[in-house]
Amino acid sequence: MHQLKSFFKQRCARALAAMDGSAEKGALDEASIVVEIPPRPDMGDLAFPMFSYAKLLKKAPPLIAAEVARSLAEDVECARRGKAVAVGPYVNVYLNRSSVAQELLSTLLKEEPRGRELSFLAGKRIMVEFSSPNTNKPLHLGHLRNDVLGESISRILAACGATVRKVCIINDRGIHICKSMLAYKEQGNGSTPESVGVKSDRFVGDWYVRFHTMSQEDPTAEERAQQLLRQWEAGDPETIALWKQMNQWAVEGIKATYQRTGVSFDHYYFESETYLKGKEEVLKGLERGIFYREADGSVWIDLTAEGLDKKVLLRKDGTSLYITQDIGTAIFRHRDWPFDQLIYVVGSEQQYHFKVLFKVLEKLGFEWARNLYHLSYGMVNLPEGKMKSREGTVVDADDLIDNLKEMAIEEIREKDREAIVGSVEDVAERIAIGALHYYLLQVSPTKDMLFNPKESLSFNGNTGPYLQYMGARISSMLRKKEGSAASRGMVRPELLTGDPEWELLKTLAQFPEALETAARSLDPSLIASYLYEVSKTFSRFYHDCPILNAEEPDLAATRLSLSEAVLRVLRTAMDLVCIPFLEVM
Repeated sequence: MHQLKSFFKQRCARALAAMDGSAEKGALDEASIVVEIPPRPDMGDLAFPMFSYAKLLKKAPPLIAAEVARSLAEDVECARRGKAVAVGPYVNVYLNRSSVAQELLSTLLKEEPRGRELSFLAGKRIMVEFSSPNTNKPLHLGHLRNDVLGESISRILAACGATVRKVCIINDRGIHICKSMLAYKEQGNGSTPESVGVKSDRFVGDWYVRFHTMSQEDPTAEERAQQLLRQWEAGDPETIALWKQMNQWAVEGIKATYQRTGVSFDHYYFESETYLKGKEEVLKGLERGIFYREADGSVWIDLTAEGLDKKVLLRKDGTSLYITQDIGTAIFRHRDWPFDQLIYVVGSEQQYHFKVLFKVLEKLGFEWARNLYHLSYGMVNLPEGKMKSREGTVVDADDLIDNLKEMAIEEIREKDREAIVGSVEDVAERIAIGALHYYLLQVSPTKDMLFNPKESLSFNGNTGPYLQYMGARISSMLRKKEGSAASRGMVRPELLTGDPEWELLKTLAQFPEALETAARSLDPSLIASYLYEVSKTFSRFYHDCPILNAEEPDLAATRLSLSEAVLRVLRTAMDLVCIPFLEVM
């Protein structure tokens, strides 16, 4: 479809340029031509509005449309591919279904669904940072949105030709880590995740919650946690040993959740390894006069001239802040793997932080700092309300997935599908992950959202399981080909001229454009929306058009090939938004 749009855009540009005076003005080329998809099939397949050329050509848009349509009608190549009709200020093009269907179906079955031409990011090195867990608690629902956004964006960019490096910063130091350590040190009595039968990251998180209770009962707990942080920074052996053990428990559990959800990283960075680098760079900037020292010894930068504010970079006792650590981490990353762009997938509450970070790095003289981007996303909560880690009201990622899995198992059993699906546990797990990821990605990243577990698992409507069901339905048809009318026919794409077939074919052909738009806007919801459109359009086609046993064997074979093309697009697009594909369901 992209090639067809480009072809007719070229012809429209040529026709417009041939009108009085426009050729000399040089204002018309293919890039200037707007193409739309008409809202109804009876209005054609492509539409070219002529409003924007009225001033240039000194003619009314309907007159321009009439002249362009006449020019296209006289063009032999245009006439072979479609019919151009002027409708008011629009030039509507009705594509020749028989000839175009041959071209489109052949392409869909032979090439990658994304299309050969979609490589506009080839040669680009893009680093994507996401997840950023703390080692004082397990991943929760908010992390799940971050994780699937980062993973999906990485896959989308790679599909458009980029070399992508996925990185994760593990926040393994700081006062919040020491709070878990203090609670365990004083009340843990040598217990382990194994001895109490709790997943290792959850075990550490429970001690963080315990500290909150301790601090309410004992006002000195906060000071003892601060003292533990000072001991850590001083390298106290006993403190370091405890820190290493609790971090190991946390990281092992977090990585197990990543594996469960299909999230992976090319490299892990640890704050404990980078925070001193940031401190070093701040002190260098202080010497160069980029930063200044207050009377209490703290180091600041004044960004009021840039429309920001003054920002502290080192505390009066010389210890680092989050921004100090982020400065060091960014520098480490570029030295490790020189990137063309670095995308930070971080919540919207950190927008100001990243504006300051990027400006600080620019002032330190790092040219690549201009290619840093904050992909901001909104909060996600459950209908019960806002979650708080320290109070233990957060819904752990694993608990949420387990709950979705149990609901999926119940649905499979209610529909009496155990024998059909095979491993109920495995299929239910994949349904749960598909439901979760689709629900989290179906809205634009910038929007806050409520995650409703029951809605996400519906097998009807705009959900992950609905998409998975469509894939399983087509897979079932392909397995039943032998002995059907389709097995006796020849694939003849020129037969796909009925409205349901034609609309499905056009929808499939729009995948490369949907992918490119999602990559340029860093918005996986556009792929999710496209997937739902494909599934709805296939459902109408399936309802209206006999497939395996159509009256004509050639028509049956051709419709089954069209269904196979749908399957290929579904598989590819579902993978981009991290939805497991199911052949049986």
